[in-house]
Amino acid sequence: MNKGYFVAQAGGKRSVDPAGNPSSAETRASLIEGAVAALREKGFAGASAREIARRAGCNQGLIFYHFGSVAKLHLAALDAVSSARHERYQAMVEESKSLGDLVQAAGAVFDEDLNQGHVTVLVEMIAAAQFTPELRSEVAARIRPWRAFAADSIRDELAGSPAARLLPPEELAHAIVALYLGLEMLANLEGEREPALALFDRARKIASVLDIFKRKRKA
Repeated sequence: MNKGYFVAQAGGKRSVDPAGNPSSAETRASLIEGAVAALREKGFAGASAREIARRAGCNQGLIFYHFGSVAKLHLAALDAVSSARHERYQAMVEESKSLGDLVQAAGAVFDEDLNQGHVTVLVEMIAAAQFTPELRSEVAARIRPWRAFAADSIRDELAGSPAARLLPPEELAHAIVALYLGLEMLANLEGEREPALALFDRARKIASVLDIFKRKRKA
């Protein structure tokens, strides 16, 4: 999956801000960072222009100069998180030597995401999109690459296993993304991650059995 597919699409860079300040790129980056932090810590409802500008240390008018609207800044924040997490997930896939390894690594990354609040930004944007029509198609478009990434990641690992015919990669990828987001929401709601991590552990054991079948077929 092309990394560029995950990079921010909202707004456009300019060389100077309204005051002629050449640090326009730094201001834009600070606004995105402030939006990520506000979405993660305050939720969508609390990630207002005032709150984001306060965190970025600038006038909230610069939000509209750089991004056109607060909604587009929210989307840019989501894109920034997605791009950063894609690098982490891609490294996880490349380091995994089997389906069992992949599931085990996914559990570790899930724990990491909970600790650092990465998926919270996406969850908040999904929740907001339910009530904000202008966001719905934009957020949905940003989830599709993750389904494609999941499908690509498991396709080779499923090949040659009994699950290959029963679990088409695209359908399984859809379920994985939905499950991952759902587990994140429940873990945050209940303040307890052990049930989710137990599921990852059980899935790893099942994946290890599939790996055995795959190796036997190759032998």
